[in-house]
Amino acid sequence: QVRLEESGGGLVQPGGSLRLSCAASGRTGSWHAMGWFRQAPGLERDFVAAITWSSGTTSYADSVKGRFLISRDYAKNAVYLQMNSLKPEDTAAYYCAAGYGAGSYRYWGQGTQVTVSS
Repeated sequence: QVRLEESGGGLVQPGGSLRLSCAASGRTGSWHAMGWFRQAPGLERDFVAAITWSSGTTSYADSVKGRFLISRDYAKNAVYLQMNSLKPEDTAAYYCAAGYGAGSYRYWGQGTQVTVSS
């Protein structure tokens, strides 16, 4: 059984940084891509960033471009999200996702809360 587990969320002041981690376990095989999504209370879950597993090609939501950086670690079967210059509007539950087809995410983590507040 495949499992994704996020860590690294917390409370940070505006302008601060956090690094989220997501470790995959189980019989994962070779992903097409892993990504991060976020959901604020009362809103839909939105795309944040993704990385293609084989090529390392990245994509970002416009709202986080230049502030967030997604990366992967083959050996650890993990993906990371470095978040810099955080804003209050970045406050949300952040979810890790992984899948085998373009734009298709089959597995999801339980989420980690990020709160940006002074």
